Amino acid sequence: PVLRAIRIAELILTSPSPLALADICRAVALPKPTVFRILATLEAAGVVGREPGSKRYHCGGRVSRMAGAILLNSPARAGRRAILEELVEQVGETCNLTVPNGHSVMLLERVETAWPLRIVLGAGSTAPMHVSASGKLFLAHLPPRARERFLRQCPLVRHTQKTITDPREFAAELERVRGQGFAGDDEEHLQGIGCLAVPVRDPEGRVVAAIAMHTLISRMCLDEAMQFLPTLQAAADAMAETLDW
Repeated sequence: PVLRAIRIAELILTSPSPLALADICRAVALPKPTVFRILATLEAAGVVGREPGSKRYHCGGRVSRMAGAILLNSPARAGRRAILEELVEQVGETCNLTVPNGHSVMLLERVETAWPLRIVLGAGSTAPMHVSASGKLFLAHLPPRARERFLRQCPLVRHTQKTITDPREFAAELERVRGQGFAGDDEEHLQGIGCLAVPVRDPEGRVVAAIAMHTLISRMCLDEAMQFLPTLQAAADAMAETLDW
């Protein structure tokens, strides 16, 4: 029974989109009552979740938290920090590494600039997806169904006057992000703070993390920060080598 549960959980957790009960049954070659019973146990444990009003299953919040904890305590953390330290030396601004965590973005590592005015955040801190440059990257590269589910389930709460709160406008923003390959936060989360983020991809090209550069708008606007895109992308390529696939 335990091995069956692991097999079903692994199938759901590695799927790029939520799976229907019938699809799971076919994939694991088990009868529907057996699969349904295992799914009920996994759902109660928070390992998998189910779309409201449907029988499609996706990764649960407990697994997202566990995955984040594993990355936070990984032996590769020193290497990740070294990459960010070098990046900060090159761009002169605070940089961080983030991963998706449920409906939030979680900070795995952050290296502060030497400037006296800065916002100090520790590893494990989270931010809403819709106001984060990294979060926009993660959402933009979700399968369309998952992206639509986010827009249905998660209100676009206003944090500043520049926060995008209209679902149609935000959907258009995600399309732009997907097409251009990077994302910006122009004072959408915190007034006076801008951010530029690029994706970290796994060997199959999936966006699994992001490297972001934060700056005070009074010191450097996003248009000026664009000069560092190649530097950020090179750091993202190096960072991909530190993550366990």
